[in-house]
Amino acid sequence: MTNPASEHWDDVYATKAADRVSWFQARPATSLWLIEAFGDKAGSVIDVGAGASTLADELLAQGWSDVTVLDVSHEALDLTRTRLASQGLAAAAVACDLLRWVPERTYDVWHDRAVLHFLTQSQDRARYVETAAQAVRPGGHLVVGAFAEDGPTRCSGLTTARYSAEKLGSLFRVGFELVHAEREEHHTPDGTAQAFTWAVLRRG
Repeated sequence: MTNPASEHWDDVYATKAADRVSWFQARPATSLWLIEAFGDKAGSVIDVGAGASTLADELLAQGWSDVTVLDVSHEALDLTRTRLASQGLAAAAVACDLLRWVPERTYDVWHDRAVLHFLTQSQDRARYVETAAQAVRPGGHLVVGAFAEDGPTRCSGLTTARYSAEKLGSLFRVGFELVHAEREEHHTPDGTAQAFTWAVLRRG
């Protein structure tokens, strides 16, 4: 059975250069500093909705060894595997729709800059929170970046949800505590500004 989400994102990564998509970052600076501030290099990180992001490259180069990337797009994961291999690096890869994923282990840090704001249905958001609670160990952290309340209403042809720090804290109120929040202005390859809300939440 085909997955519409997989087909959509495979098409995106098959037809657009990875450095021309609107979410491209030459260096994911905010993601890196939040992961480093609330995680430990001896621990584990999973990047959900990783796409073809270079976050895994940066983490591995900085001494993190237990890095996993998860994405619904096989095309994106193939790009990441090939790029990492060219540097002599490797990360565990999970090709799966996050809403259908059943974690087989726990992680110290869960990072997401690409999934949550595409979940516009309450049942999908509830499933996301449930999966995060299963995947993050007690005392571990969620590092979540989502479109801010004045951010885009659509991205890659899809409708998006938008969040304040308070809304993110409320969404994860069962099982997690909001410990940090900040705002980021992301500039797309064509120069458009996109406002993001970042939140770090600790697993109880």
